[in-house]
Amino acid sequence: MKIAVFSAKKYDQDGFNQWADASLQFRYFDSRLNVETVKMAAGCHAVCVFVNDDLSAAVLQQLSEMGIEMVALRCAGFNNVDLDTAKALGIRVARVPAYSPEAVAEHTIAMMLTLNRKLHKAYNRVRDDNFALDGLLGFNMHGKTVGLIGTGRIGLATARILKGFGCKLLCYDIQPDAELTEHYTTLENLYQQSDIISLHCPLTPQTKHLINQHSLAQMKDGVMLINTSRGGLIDTKAVIHSLKNRKIGYLGLDVYEQEADIFFENLSEQMIEDEVFKRLLTFPNVLITGHQAFFTREALQQISQITSDNLVAFAGGQSNGNELVN
Repeated sequence: MKIAVFSAKKYDQDGFNQWADASLQFRYFDSRLNVETVKMAAGCHAVCVFVNDDLSAAVLQQLSEMGIEMVALRCAGFNNVDLDTAKALGIRVARVPAYSPEAVAEHTIAMMLTLNRKLHKAYNRVRDDNFALDGLLGFNMHGKTVGLIGTGRIGLATARILKGFGCKLLCYDIQPDAELTEHYTTLENLYQQSDIISLHCPLTPQTKHLINQHSLAQMKDGVMLINTSRGGLIDTKAVIHSLKNRKIGYLGLDVYEQEADIFFENLSEQMIEDEVFKRLLTFPNVLITGHQAFFTREALQQISQITSDNLVAFAGGQSNGNELVN
């Protein structure tokens, strides 16, 4: 079976070359899938895509006309796929529902600690032979209240680490996990009581801009906000306003609402035209990483293996439970 792999980096190729089933023939494209690049998939049976590829109705229609019968997502999120159109066209869609949730959880904690103890600033100071401690004051994580919005596999892994720090947990999820039963509360109480708020929920029409002017107004002054989930959960302009008036004391982002035109590429020799993103970079209490929370050896291995399994199951006319559209 021939598969067109879009948004393919060297580490994707290495992963599939090492772990994929021998019956699968991959064609790698560095380009993102969209209406302009979709023709690259001609002659293939399936496409393999990542978080910022475009699987809108227009793209899916063209894929169907070329005989593409499957979309294999090498990620857990699927907000970039028009599932209704895929179903109507008879295109099967499968994802990687869980891959090393500890990878994202540990990156989340790393962002909290870096912002709190200002490790990125301290690193640069010492390299300049500046050993002064002024401006590097942090706080103890022990005893702080951390609000987790979303307690799926990643949220749960994050909660377990935070318990080890001695943090008090407040959790919110429409599907509570039994392990965290005693920690659930209302979203309003979580906003009001949390010193740190971390987002671990999917992007849906209901969660889009969950963090907005109204929700920010309910939070503590100087709150730390971390997002390693999906950029669209945050109204970025509202967050910038809250940074300016010091409602937000610390902001850590591994995702960004308009990241598709920025992340996963080396733009060091180009001019970034996104003025909102550039404004975020001007704040000294903002830490941004380029959607790398998932990026561990263990996670990449699992993504390659599970994606391969999904494709093999499709080729054999079978279901393995990872399908969004079957």
